[in-house]
Amino acid sequence: MPSTLEQKYRRLQKELIVGALALLTVALIGTLWYRFVEGWSWSDAIYMTVITLATVGYGETNPLGHRGRLFTISLILMGVVSIGYIVNRFTEAVIQGYFQEGQRLRQRRRLLDSLKDHYILCGFGRTGRQIASEFKSESIPFVIVDYKAEQIAEALDMDYIAVQGDATLDETLLKVGIERATCLVAALPSDAENLYTVLSAKTLNPEVRAIARASTEEALTKLQRAGADAVVSPYITGGKRMAAAALRPQVLDFMDGILTGRHRSFYLEEFLLDPHACPMVGQTLREARLRSHSGALVLAIRRADGILIAGPTGETQLMPEDLLICMGTAEQLRILNRILSPLRSQWPRTPKSK
Repeated sequence: MPSTLEQKYRRLQKELIVGALALLTVALIGTLWYRFVEGWSWSDAIYMTVITLATVGYGETNPLGHRGRLFTISLILMGVVSIGYIVNRFTEAVIQGYFQEGQRLRQRRRLLDSLKDHYILCGFGRTGRQIASEFKSESIPFVIVDYKAEQIAEALDMDYIAVQGDATLDETLLKVGIERATCLVAALPSDAENLYTVLSAKTLNPEVRAIARASTEEALTKLQRAGADAVVSPYITGGKRMAAAALRPQVLDFMDGILTGRHRSFYLEEFLLDPHACPMVGQTLREARLRSHSGALVLAIRRADGILIAGPTGETQLMPEDLLICMGTAEQLRILNRILSPLRSQWPRTPKSK
């Protein structure tokens, strides 16, 4: 679904084309009349048509009879109407800034076409705004999809890449590059919309990681069946966080400090061990000396078969396709990034200040 401004731009573009075609048709009719009806040469016929449509006031190229003068009057009227229509449309375009809007639309399309390994955020409501803020603070390339024009206008005002459309439709997802995307986040207000969005995304790109929002436990189960890699319920998550804030407030503050925010001292990051690129595969943590080389701490290791090793010891062996969950400062994780094969190519990222 194109935005309102985009619809107006396309309408105006079509109207200008129609006006230009109408003027060319009038010029062709005039030229053919003077050539075949009046029997003039091609050069005289074209010249007479041009000066008539331009209303410059020159005399007749060759003498005209009563019928020829009536046609010339009709030609002048048709030309004035066509030119007036074009001038009116062009003036509206200049005043309303549609040419600038067209330029912005073309730049936006080029930017969308250039996106690769990006994130797609479906929905720019209260949840979507918070997700977008976190993505921006992490310097993640992402595009927003929402069917409400006011939401898209707000996203564009915040310098986000945004497209108006129905995220449940294949056409919209293809428009924002679902086949090249790394992750899709379905944060639409309706559970049914999130379900359709996940189904469409997984059909178009089975490798994309799909994260979905669910309002009920039933919707959570159905989204998991539909192929969502992770489903988050704001009510369940919010309840757990409130309980944690009451029971373990310092732990919650620490976790918030390393998971979200622009001014963090420590970060959590994932690294995937590529057996062809990582020289540490096959070594133990003690032999790899990741802590001494980088300063980052390996908190957990998830094996390729899904087994999670929390708090690995120095004797824990690094295996192919292991996923390391590490904590450290930005500089420590940059050093670790040069040692290991990272899961995401965007790291290292520099925290942005407000």
